[in-house]
Amino acid sequence: MNLLERIRQTSQMYPDRIAMQWREETLTYGELELYSSRLAAYIEREWKDERSAVAVYGHKHPWMLVCFLALVKSGRGYCPIDISVPQDRVKRILGLLQAGFYMDVTTEEEPGLRALEDGTAGTGEDGQGQQILTLSVIRKIAEEETGEIDLACALKGEDIYYMIFTSGSTGIPKGVMITRDNLEHYLDWSVTLGGVEKEGAVFLNQAPFSFDLSVMDLYTCLVSGGTLWALDKETQQDYKLLYDSLGRSGVSVFVSTPSFAEVCMSDPVFCEQLMPDLALFLFCGETLTNQTVKKLRKRFPKAVIVNTYGPTESTVAVTEVLVDDHMAEEVSPLPVGRPKPGTRIEILDEAGNLLPDGEKGEIQILGDTVSAGYYRNEEGTARAFYVAERDGRKLRGYHTGDEGYLKDGMLYYCGRIDLQIKLHGYRIEIEDIENNIVRVPGVRQAAVVPNIRKGAVKSLTAYVVADMTDLDVREALHEYLPAYMIPKKIVFMDGLPMTNNGKVDRKQLGG
Repeated sequence: MNLLERIRQTSQMYPDRIAMQWREETLTYGELELYSSRLAAYIEREWKDERSAVAVYGHKHPWMLVCFLALVKSGRGYCPIDISVPQDRVKRILGLLQAGFYMDVTTEEEPGLRALEDGTAGTGEDGQGQQILTLSVIRKIAEEETGEIDLACALKGEDIYYMIFTSGSTGIPKGVMITRDNLEHYLDWSVTLGGVEKEGAVFLNQAPFSFDLSVMDLYTCLVSGGTLWALDKETQQDYKLLYDSLGRSGVSVFVSTPSFAEVCMSDPVFCEQLMPDLALFLFCGETLTNQTVKKLRKRFPKAVIVNTYGPTESTVAVTEVLVDDHMAEEVSPLPVGRPKPGTRIEILDEAGNLLPDGEKGEIQILGDTVSAGYYRNEEGTARAFYVAERDGRKLRGYHTGDEGYLKDGMLYYCGRIDLQIKLHGYRIEIEDIENNIVRVPGVRQAAVVPNIRKGAVKSLTAYVVADMTDLDVREALHEYLPAYMIPKKIVFMDGLPMTNNGKVDRKQLGG
């Protein structure tokens, strides 16, 4: 798939169709194509010899899309950074990029790059600050530029299209490099998910652009000629604003984490009457539970629910499964699906041996959407990525650090290997406990945190959102878990804290 050509074609056929709406600000396909081409021409003229990936800083603003495409058309990758990213982390990322300029797409009400403590956008190896193109400057260039971009400059197959920084165990963020080929192979598949027509559809954008779940809605939307309906942080934290926005959106493809769907379901107003056009739920980024599916099926009986799995390093997601009523009732925990075309899933033991069906081990992903590695991090790349020959083809592979097993070609995710603990001599998977707590009728969400003293796990605390008592939960858990896996303490909450990415924030719970 040539995604730039698909977007150009849509801009020619439907120039006034809205490509993205954020708050009351819109961007049409005609504007997206014209402004990104003009901005690309300016970038290529001013920084002809500068090819590093460029940071685009902001939060859900439609002009971030203009910057993304302008950089790609001019032969440069981009790195989205949300304004919620801590200041010290922003500085680290900018220091690693060492680009000649940055793009700051923040409004007057938002903290821009110049708000960093040292008053600069970071420094390169030569100690010099980089130039910042602010939103007002970017708009002026796009509206007044007369030069034209030669699309021969645009990024090619193995060029880095975008870079998303994830957490590193050393405390230094890792820049995952996704190539244009990676993204286009992913899009060939993502447009087919759920078997739902996506041409001209309205896609929900819940995650910030610095989180790779946003790629699922952003680019699947753009190559489908759809409209991206963006929910900013303020809207997601205010129920009145949230339901008002969802009710006006006309969303038919709902892309989010399962946790965000649970937040939406905290009020009965979140149902088919509020969103009559909703046809497809696409979930990724967290474990999808049977209880969440059952509640969604009751509220949106006509909608299709698709569960997916994949780390940032494999371009968003690599498996899919349609979760129907039968599966929700009969299969627990739910599978995360079968691999997409061009992807192979293997399960290995600690010694690197291939495991047969049904045996748990580390999930390995091989295929055409596996990342080129970590930016300027040879050691991390060598540790996590590899090349293997399968069926006469050389494929890039990735050690996920996730535990799972295959059964008749279907992948089941069992949690992070690094979320396994030992308690009283037993090996316990934290997510195994969480999945069983939410099986209890009346429990809406649960997160389990180990209590560690002197380097050892002494007990477990469960944080639960439920319409019941501690005694009721404990009694019910004895049906699902052995006694040693039942948390010593259960804390009831009105809602679990969430990160800006829509996942449960374990750090706020003490984990």
